[in-house]
Amino acid sequence: MSEHQYKFNVAMSCGGCSGAVERVLKKLEGVKSFDVNLESQTANITTEPTVSYDTVLATIKKTGKTVNSGEADGKIMSV
Repeated sequence: MSEHQYKFNVAMSCGGCSGAVERVLKKLEGVKSFDVNLESQTANITTEPTVSYDTVLATIKKTGKTVNSGEADGKIMSV
């Protein structure tokens, strides 16, 4: 199994919001890389095969930010 590519549309209004999302992703085990973009309101995450979509989604939701949509390996998923 290869690594996963997850993409989320997250409501972020300031640098503190994107910083909060970055902090929780940094702590999540199995995350290889991530790019949180305040301007486009997106978080792109590359993880090891063992990290599930639901795990990453729950981690981002812990920040209190609204997740509007999500994709796992190019497939639209429920949030």
